[in-house]
Amino acid sequence: MEVGAPPPPSNEDNREFGCDHYKRRCKIRAPCCNQVFSCRLCHNEATSSLSDPKDRHEIVRHDIKQVICLLCNTEQEVAQVCSNCGEKMGEYFCGICKFYDDDISKGQFHCDDCGICRVGGRDNYFHCKKCGACYMVGLRDNHSCLENSMRNYCPVCYEYLFDSVEVSRVMKCGHTMHDTCFLKMIQQNQYRCPICSKTLFDMSNQWTRLEAEVFVLSPLFVGSFPMVLYYEQLVYFVLIQLVS
Repeated sequence: MEVGAPPPPSNEDNREFGCDHYKRRCKIRAPCCNQVFSCRLCHNEATSSLSDPKDRHEIVRHDIKQVICLLCNTEQEVAQVCSNCGEKMGEYFCGICKFYDDDISKGQFHCDDCGICRVGGRDNYFHCKKCGACYMVGLRDNHSCLENSMRNYCPVCYEYLFDSVEVSRVMKCGHTMHDTCFLKMIQQNQYRCPICSKTLFDMSNQWTRLEAEVFVLSPLFVGSFPMVLYYEQLVYFVLIQLVS
């Protein structure tokens, strides 16, 4: 070792704390069941799998009062710095949500209107008061507002969207769903909103081509008006759904 060089980091400094959801140096005591968990998501996963449905419940993040420092094992009131050893229990800390996270690359920020913490960077999001959630700034004045559209369940997986850790997508109609569920739906050649059945993309070229094919095929079905009428009605039905 060179003279004057700082000592190499100890194994203690290199240890990673936390869980699969968040890296942090504390655990929480759930006020609802008085049990200790690494984070609220760990709590919800554990309690949702209980055999008795009456025992299943979710934690209210704002009600958390006590945390346990993982460096000195001291239980204490919620704070960013441990009252005993003086270490930060999370590089990002929100005293409202009682939330800790060492990975600040996520760009965490607290939204007062949502009442919870979001990720992605405060400057990259705005709160839509009518939709009731934070959207990317590119959607400002560029989306269909629906009252509390994010305070609903994903129409594919049925997880509650508002506080989901999964990325959500706002569709042309204003309804919302998980982005992963949206992509899976597209892979299954489903191009309509599962809630209102409006098309997800501009399909005008496809409808024009379909209508042209119907008129080209019409002479082949002279005397078979029911089939021609069926196709024409189908085209008009799709067009009505598109513009409604």
